Amino acid sequence: MMISFWFLLISINFVWAGEPVQLRILYLNDFHGFAEPYQPAGSPEKMGGIAFLAGEVNRLRKERPALLLAAGDMIQGNPWANLFEGQSTLEVMNVMEFSAMVLGNHEFDFGQEVLKKRIQEARFPILAANVQGMPGIKPYVLKEISGLNIAIIGLITEETPTTTHPKNVKGLVFSSMIDSVQKAIQELGDRPDLVIVLSHLGLPADRRLADTVKGVTLIVGGHTHTRIESPMKVNETLIVQAWEHAKVLGVLDLTIQNRKVIRYEGKLEAIRPDLQPPDPVALEIVDRYKNQAVAILEEVIGEALMDLQGQGSRSAETNLGNLITDILREETQADVAMTNGGGIRADILKGPIRIKDLFTVLPFSNHPVVLRVSGQELKDIFEYGLSDLSGTGGRFPQVSGIHLTYSPTAPIGQRLTNIRVGAKPLNPETWYSLATNDFLAAGGDGYAVLKNIIEKKVGTPSVERVILLDSGREIRDLVTDYIKVKKQISASVDGRIRKE
Repeated sequence: MMISFWFLLISINFVWAGEPVQLRILYLNDFHGFAEPYQPAGSPEKMGGIAFLAGEVNRLRKERPALLLAAGDMIQGNPWANLFEGQSTLEVMNVMEFSAMVLGNHEFDFGQEVLKKRIQEARFPILAANVQGMPGIKPYVLKEISGLNIAIIGLITEETPTTTHPKNVKGLVFSSMIDSVQKAIQELGDRPDLVIVLSHLGLPADRRLADTVKGVTLIVGGHTHTRIESPMKVNETLIVQAWEHAKVLGVLDLTIQNRKVIRYEGKLEAIRPDLQPPDPVALEIVDRYKNQAVAILEEVIGEALMDLQGQGSRSAETNLGNLITDILREETQADVAMTNGGGIRADILKGPIRIKDLFTVLPFSNHPVVLRVSGQELKDIFEYGLSDLSGTGGRFPQVSGIHLTYSPTAPIGQRLTNIRVGAKPLNPETWYSLATNDFLAAGGDGYAVLKNIIEKKVGTPSVERVILLDSGREIRDLVTDYIKVKKQISASVDGRIRKE
């Protein structure tokens, strides 16, 4: 006992004496349940695979003391995760021994009751300092490694109430990121030797945070799927982010002396099945859940005669966006159909179309809604949809039955220069039927005009505004059934949304 005490005292004095300490931070973000290696559009080879990433983590941990951090959006997205409501992801994360995870907005997509179960299953802390009302999450955690006390503070995007279905966050309060992190730093006092913000805010917000708040050593970010090859530095704060889908592993080596980073070196380590051996335990978990789902997911339902491009739907018309909205309009017999580009999550490559492709492209359980809207309301809806052309938000519309011409340099709210419904110019006084999804109808992605219509806060009270609310079918089911019938699928970009 006395020997252990003196060893601890010597270790503490070693750190206090200002000797340099080596620390490695391993990180990933926006995994979205992509457990298996896959070949992204435009890539000559397969990338990713969580078992191969776990194998690389094992190797890097042997070299020096390390933290393994997850910056959110881990449990939802790919069918491997969705079919099990994220349980599969938590199981593999537990065997990988993550140090901490921050909630991402898509952690809420299965609802609060499911999220509570996932939090209870986690053998690591799940953080979010700016969320109140969610049991089981912590604002921050203190970790001791190599004699250093490291504070890890979690922050989730303040946009979460509009980037998941509103029912999924009912009763929760999302606070200011700046106020929340300052409060956490104040509570921590002088206990930590360094402060890490584990962020699911997105790179622009991470930069604002680093520019505003003092005392943050490192921001490990997510949400914008940004590929930061080497660490950024804003004031005295380092910022990192590791792309998406476990296609890379972030590696940051720090040398700490007297509570300051005196050296740093970071990179993104490519993860490919031909580069790393898999961790056998993680591989068994991946295969077990894959085998449970394979009978459903591997069914071939049709053939894509060309690449159906969903990537890019956040900022421009895409052929896959056109296909989905055409199907939605045809099935509902509406005048116009729209969906949010952010809800189209992947491409379908030329060749066989499997059920799993539809779960990957349309991972959300969204239902069709048809609303009666005036021509003026339709214009307001699409003015809002074109208010963010950056490609980072999800509101950009994919449409059917309507042609929009806009000026990207015009002020927000005044960008549309020409609107045609079918072959006719839009009439502000005419009633139209608009098919969309229940996420947008509830105000998701900030579509307040749709929420106000469905809640009858605008317009003529005597006019019934909700024509159809189909809770028995998901939009993904409509697309699946269409492909099963048509078999051979093609789609094009035909100028439905054009820049002036």
